[in-house]
Amino acid sequence: MNIYDVIKKPLITEKTTVEKDDKNVIAFVVNGAANKIEIKAAVEQLFNAQVAAVNTVNVAGKTKRTVRGIGKRSNWKKAYVTLKEGSNVDFFEA
Repeated sequence: MNIYDVIKKPLITEKTTVEKDDKNVIAFVVNGAANKIEIKAAVEQLFNAQVAAVNTVNVAGKTKRTVRGIGKRSNWKKAYVTLKEGSNVDFFEA
């Protein structure tokens, strides 16, 4: 799998911002078929950062009521990437 297909987008929320500051952990929305080894390689190559650990979570899509009936959001996969001491990924460079 291509490294550009592994990581879809960074997950920037209030919780992930606090984890990035406190624990040096960043979160990504990743391809559902990607494994931890592929995620680690993609982060190291794309962001030039040293990865200490990768944890993944399969998130089930929510069921939502709409005007036309009941619909379901897509399932997706989230990866929490712990960076080694001294490594940093900055999404918003000033």
